[in-house]
Amino acid sequence: MHHVVLDEWGRRPGWLQKRDARVKLVALLGYLIALGTAPPLALPAAAGFGALAAAGVVLGKLPAGAVALRAALVLPIGLFLAAGLLLGGAALRAGDLLVRSYLSAVAVLVVMGTTPMAGLLRAMESLGVPRFLVVVLHFLYRYLFVLSEQAQHMRLAVRSRGLDRAGLRRCPSLWKAAGGALAVLFARSLARAEAIHRAMLARGYRGQVLWLRAARMRPGDWLFLAVALTLCAAVRVVLAHAG
Repeated sequence: MHHVVLDEWGRRPGWLQKRDARVKLVALLGYLIALGTAPPLALPAAAGFGALAAAGVVLGKLPAGAVALRAALVLPIGLFLAAGLLLGGAALRAGDLLVRSYLSAVAVLVVMGTTPMAGLLRAMESLGVPRFLVVVLHFLYRYLFVLSEQAQHMRLAVRSRGLDRAGLRRCPSLWKAAGGALAVLFARSLARAEAIHRAMLARGYRGQVLWLRAARMRPGDWLFLAVALTLCAAVRVVLAHAG
């Protein structure tokens, strides 16, 4: 099984990784609400919200550069919306939108990078998210691994036959074969997914994800939740209005 980067981060021995996934989701929600409802962000408020996000990166022992680069993936969408504001003469609002979008992406990455996907899904179900949505997300996440695994196997087979990027550039006609290979990839992935589903049914799966053990809240989890929500409220009320 080829683990994604965020899952690898979530299994690091960081302090934030040890906290219950439910409190991290609630803290994230509090952060996003505070950030989204704050007045136009002045420098102190933006620095305060940025410091909270940076504290999450440090507590989770996450690579700051990698988090910063991945959070920047939301900027193209933010730039598109900010361009509309710029055309309307609201340059300050455009910059404010970009800052909020980027900080929100960093906060989401901190939670996802310190919690394995299985823990997030279990926390969502515990917090009252509809079970159907949790099951759909669970299967989507698992079947992405199936698709990735089949793609890597096909890539290895192509390279074993002496084809690489340089070979594709020398033989443009091979791109047509690549289109057929894409169809084969989805067909093989579908067959593999159906085999996995039949194996799950044979093992008693009846439409509900069963967890091996129940999650328990510890004193450190309650303390983290209280401190996180208090800091978010403090930045929202004090720094935002002070700016």
